[in-house]
Amino acid sequence: MPDGELQRVRLAAAFVAERVSLRPRIGVVLGSGLGAFADQLSSGVRVPYAEIPDMPRSSVVGHAGNLCLGSLGSVEVACLQGRAHVYEGNSPARSAFGVRLLAELGCNVVLLTNAAGGIHASFAPGDLMLITDHLNLMGSSPLCGPNFGDGPRFPDLSQAYDLGLQALAREAASHAKVTLREGVYAAMLGPSYETPAEIRMLRTLGADAVGMSTVPEVIALRQRGVKVGAISCITNLAAGLSAHLLDHSEVEATARRSRDAFTAVLTRWLIAAGTVAS
Repeated sequence: MPDGELQRVRLAAAFVAERVSLRPRIGVVLGSGLGAFADQLSSGVRVPYAEIPDMPRSSVVGHAGNLCLGSLGSVEVACLQGRAHVYEGNSPARSAFGVRLLAELGCNVVLLTNAAGGIHASFAPGDLMLITDHLNLMGSSPLCGPNFGDGPRFPDLSQAYDLGLQALAREAASHAKVTLREGVYAAMLGPSYETPAEIRMLRTLGADAVGMSTVPEVIALRQRGVKVGAISCITNLAAGLSAHLLDHSEVEATARRSRDAFTAVLTRWLIAAGTVAS
């Protein structure tokens, strides 16, 4: 008998499959202010999270809360418009429900996006950063508790972010004529922004950007054997690195200003990744 969380994911996938004939091979998670990317999918179908059994919902502004399925070129895609965060009261396992649903629907590649605060001295608001590794400082993991399915109990994260997908992201950015930074993403619990002392600590630990999501999803996907790539939109400088106080409205505004560059890179990246997912 499958464990409870696996059973819930399977029931959610069956619900979606009954309503949509498309069978996606690539999943995309769209972070704060980045959900408009899903609008360019052809023959798109939107399924609100509220209709999907057991699907956790996001209460954060800028997360529309839809599962969008459609095609981009010849690639069939499933997009999560928004995610559930641990700081909203979800366990790490619940926050990974959405990406586990993508995997259950057939996605063997998932591209993750998020809004993040810039820590590296050369980063500026509006930059895009390819995530090459992460620091999990959220205090837990989506793998705590009963093992999920028949995946490894102790999955290796030496290459949590697929090297082939990283290479394709660099090529996509080059073709789009967009500068793509690279670095390590630190995941903090939130929802408060970090203190300047915490940012100094993160810089010492080797972090280049900081956010409150993504890492639980990466861990859950790698345990399922799904290939993962991720890009952060640097929407603000982290605490102590700018002259003004931090506010979520700045995150949304910067993400909107970066939309064209972000869409150009993600579109090319996704189409190229279709060859990996086939």
